[in-house]
Amino acid sequence: MRIMVHNHEIFASTGGREFDPTGPVLLFIHGSGQSHLTWVLQGRFFANRGWQVLAPDLPGHYLSGGNALSSIELMADWCADLLTSAGVKTAAIIGHSQGGLVALELARRYPQRVTKLAIIASAMAIPVHDSLLDMATNTEEKAATAMVAWGHDAIGHAHDHTMPGQSHLGYGEKVMGQNPTGVLLTDLTACNQYKDGEVAAKAVACPSICILAERDKMTPAKFGKALGDVLPDNQTHIINGAGHFVHSEKPVETNMLLRSFLTKSS
Repeated sequence: MRIMVHNHEIFASTGGREFDPTGPVLLFIHGSGQSHLTWVLQGRFFANRGWQVLAPDLPGHYLSGGNALSSIELMADWCADLLTSAGVKTAAIIGHSQGGLVALELARRYPQRVTKLAIIASAMAIPVHDSLLDMATNTEEKAATAMVAWGHDAIGHAHDHTMPGQSHLGYGEKVMGQNPTGVLLTDLTACNQYKDGEVAAKAVACPSICILAERDKMTPAKFGKALGDVLPDNQTHIINGAGHFVHSEKPVETNMLLRSFLTKSS
């Protein structure tokens, strides 16, 4: 689906189904250097089970126009404007990694619009090592390759993908390579500069879930657990044998946890 936001044409996947803004909407927010393609195993699952899926490419990413946004706060405001442009009043928000920070800030700033909050492989803060920022500045392709390698556990490195014929590492590098030059650095810098995660978490007024990965090297589960301890109405789950891209490596487990959370009465 293509939609205009801030005078730029934005692409959002609807999971292959016609989008109805009056139904129960799920807004999926991708991580640094990613796109809607990171949610391929969630979007179709939920779109075919009664939910209305909205998984956008953030501005400047893959199929969306505009420039990449320079802060988590700007991304949160943009997501609220996307919902408005799509005719959506309220939505459950699902964010991965950087998208988890955006989801936190969105729930903090627009509590009346967020019905439930799901944080996947994220935390209250995501500091980025200087070496990765340097790679993203000078050798962006190497930075993307490193992130894909660090982001997957043994199952990903063994090329054992849920979808026959697919490789986690090959798919990950392809997704990141589709973004324009400079987008990854902008995303990583936004993560590195975001400091309001704890304040945002304490302000969340809706039920939440943290889905974490046992072997996450990029955002270790202990930091996600700390986030879960701060969120007022939270359940936290750790999926064993998965890395940072847990929703790709362990999609069945991730989807079942999300489905149970989303269908539970508040």
